[in-house]
Amino acid sequence: MDVDQALDRLRALPYDDIGYARLDVHRSLRQGLPEVVFCQNKTAEQATGILERLWEHHDRVLATRVTAEMAAAIQSRLPQAEYDPTSRLLNLARTQPSPPDGDAPYAMVVSGGTSDLPVAEEAAQTAEFTGSRVERAYDVGVAGVHRLLDERERLSGADVVISVAGMEGALTSVVGGLVACPVIGVPTSVGYGAHFDGLAPLLAMLNSCAPGVAVVNIDNGFGAGLYAHLILRRIRDRGARESGDQER
Repeated sequence: MDVDQALDRLRALPYDDIGYARLDVHRSLRQGLPEVVFCQNKTAEQATGILERLWEHHDRVLATRVTAEMAAAIQSRLPQAEYDPTSRLLNLARTQPSPPDGDAPYAMVVSGGTSDLPVAEEAAQTAEFTGSRVERAYDVGVAGVHRLLDERERLSGADVVISVAGMEGALTSVVGGLVACPVIGVPTSVGYGAHFDGLAPLLAMLNSCAPGVAVVNIDNGFGAGLYAHLILRRIRDRGARESGDQER
């Protein structure tokens, strides 16, 4: 860019105030991550306005918890936007991260049942959007634990596992007892009355007797996907540094 364009960008420090939102336009400089917009409880006009301004500053923007109606409104003004109704994620991307090769460290996302799919896909697609390799194994809950055991080889090869489960949330403890890598538990608001909209699996995961389990909030697939990406990024960065040291 030329000098005037650079000055215009620098004037946005430390954030871009658009009245109803103060946009952090330098998150990628601090954290190496694209900006993300949480769209729940925002109006379609607010979400669209925020995305338009971020799109001026960034090559990649992600929006979470986007309804189909909101996505249609956003796409009418930002036709480049891509929307996935299952994960409720909408993204804008001028560039794509380099696809991870087959030997790259990976996160494995497992779910108790098909009802957990929206949260599981929010986690998986968030990690993929940030450039991480993801494998999936869905509907492998403890009601038929042999389905999970059939995935032991991929589970053992994973560098981090995201376990998404509702009902009593037992899947996360079982996974935690099978693998040697970190496990991120994601309780979902899927279940009958005494499930208390996700509180029962949240408490079950927090009280897991399996070591190495961390737990995010109810239905927080985005948080789990981003956390997994940070773990994988550190592994990749360390590997790259060690390779450079060996070459020198």
